[in-house]
Amino acid sequence: MIETPCTKVCVVDPASRLCVGCGRSLEEIGRWTVMTADERACVMAELPQRLAALDRAAVTAAGQG
Repeated sequence: MIETPCTKVCVVDPASRLCVGCGRSLEEIGRWTVMTADERACVMAELPQRLAALDRAAVTAAGQG
């Protein structure tokens, strides 16, 4: 079984082109099952920072509305 960060919230942020649920790009999502374990681990390590950036962008956008 392959570990996945998927949260079943599959919505792509138009500005960053990252999934707001898991933080992966569409390319990463599409390649996930054929990536090596090391490739997946590298992506997984980046996800907390990506999701934090998405959260900050959402807060900033909400404040401008």
